[in-house]
Amino acid sequence: MKLSSRPRRNRSNSKLREALKGVVLTSSSLIQPVFVADKTSHIASLEGLKKHSLKDLELYCDEVLKPSKVAGVLLFASIDENKKSKDATEALNPKGLLPEAIRIIKSKLPDLLVFSDVALDPFSSDGHDGLVKEGRVVNDESVDVLVEMSLVHAKAGVDFVAPSDMMDGRVKKIREALDENNFIETGILSYTAKYASSFYGPFRGALDSKPRFGDKKSYQMDFRNKKEALRELAEDIKEGADMVMVKPALSYLDIIQDFKNNTNLPVVAYNVSAEYSMVKAASEKGWIDGDCVQDEILMSIKRAGADIIITYDALDFEKRHK
Repeated sequence: MKLSSRPRRNRSNSKLREALKGVVLTSSSLIQPVFVADKTSHIASLEGLKKHSLKDLELYCDEVLKPSKVAGVLLFASIDENKKSKDATEALNPKGLLPEAIRIIKSKLPDLLVFSDVALDPFSSDGHDGLVKEGRVVNDESVDVLVEMSLVHAKAGVDFVAPSDMMDGRVKKIREALDENNFIETGILSYTAKYASSFYGPFRGALDSKPRFGDKKSYQMDFRNKKEALRELAEDIKEGADMVMVKPALSYLDIIQDFKNNTNLPVVAYNVSAEYSMVKAASEKGWIDGDCVQDEILMSIKRAGADIIITYDALDFEKRHK
């Protein structure tokens, strides 16, 4: 054949493919979610992961996180049912699981980035991200509690609070409160486009944070609506977010790319629990090479434009690529 172009020439050699790969992903771009609880236990829905007691978290810091090159951790609390309440007061306990975990990690690993989840569903007897009054999730009163929760985490030494609630105006109010209380260096990683997704099941099972009634569609975003993500992005930029997030990641690569094209802020993507667990389950059955599939997924998220990826696979990715 007389061809003026033969693209296969640039794929013919492994060294050449490596030189031309374009997208680079290393563990320094990854954040590992970490669950803290009153006692250590395995998480059935998230293979290889545990809920860590505060005592066990100290060992985890020394034995797992210290030798790792991951950028940081995102902390979630799993509290006992008897500590949950309609007003989610345990979220404001300065000696609660999250602030204590922040103190432990920052004391042992001061250079590791610590992000903390800011939402009420793990602490609420209603299982919603905000306060429930007369059968509906209220916005402004919820923001007041989220602001106080953010201050508790800032006082404990967190690097970034990560409001995941999707209440209107919460980034602005949190930023104002942090600045007024002289936490000007505490950052905000906003869950800017968090969709009402079916991909959160294993996570909600791990934290027992399923809504006790209804669903979260009145505050989390409709996955059929693309334009709304850019509206949320514009609001979060205006309100003072330091980083913006898309969650989930794999089914929302177009949104990640839209964010990358419309802001100079770092774009974060959350490779969520079901995205991780489906790969693990299929791998266990021998249907796929789980490690290769997970690498391909993470690379697609990076290629779409994510600067940082939150993934349950962060530490395992590092082991695979040493």
